[in-house]
Amino acid sequence: MSIKFFRLWLLPILFLFTAVFFLLAQPAPSFARDLRVGVIDIQKAVSGTREWKKEFLSFKTNFNREKKLISRKEEQLKKMIENLNKQGMVLNPELKKKKEEEVLKKKREFERYVQDRNEELAKKEKEITNRILKKMADVIKKIGKEKDFTMILEKKVGLYFDNSIDLTALAIQAYNKK
Repeated sequence: MSIKFFRLWLLPILFLFTAVFFLLAQPAPSFARDLRVGVIDIQKAVSGTREWKKEFLSFKTNFNREKKLISRKEEQLKKMIENLNKQGMVLNPELKKKKEEEVLKKKREFERYVQDRNEELAKKEKEITNRILKKMADVIKKIGKEKDFTMILEKKVGLYFDNSIDLTALAIQAYNKK
């Protein structure tokens, strides 16, 4: 009976204890190492780079030039409408209708022109931002590897972060050295 007891109860219990011992005696897995987290304000990081400032200055110059051109075209259109309103009472109906159609055509052209320019400027701004953002992502990854961070998060993701883990200034500095 004692051999049966040994085979049925004691052997499996000893096996279980041995297995648990070996599992617990293993070195700590890699996910148990210290967790290092950094945060970055990506918008501030991108707009803080020298490249962004240079590109933005160029973009702003083009934008202001385009804005002046649009203002001139708008003034011309207003003058046309004003002249039509002044002359409207004395013009014969056919000529008045022709001038109204001409003004409407110019107004539609102007609106299309403004819309096209706005889309073009928005596209250019997006291209500049995406190009710099891609380079900034590489810089952030490099900082993460060099400084042994487990992860670097966008600052907007969390509600609170200690300023000591903010890597924004470091990312700008590293980007500008490139």
